[in-house]
Amino acid sequence: MTHLNAASRLRITALGNSLSLLLVISYLLCVGFGLLAPENVRMYESWAPLLPGFEWLTWRGFVIGLVETYLYGWYLAVLFVPLYRWFSRNE
Repeated sequence: MTHLNAASRLRITALGNSLSLLLVISYLLCVGFGLLAPENVRMYESWAPLLPGFEWLTWRGFVIGLVETYLYGWYLAVLFVPLYRWFSRNE
């Protein structure tokens, strides 16, 4: 398999789902850690600017955070795959 074939095999769907789940798992771990150690960790203050509508310790805010982190993964994949293919083609 040549390098060009490997680049063309990079799929937006696989990368989108992988990145989205990575971000969702990270979000869940951060929320869980924030609940277990609230006096030491105030990570939610960092999330507020990145996740519009996110509210700490509300179901609505939690769900918004999940949806937005999943969508960020797709945003990254939709940008990354075409750029990767472009630069791989020009080598």
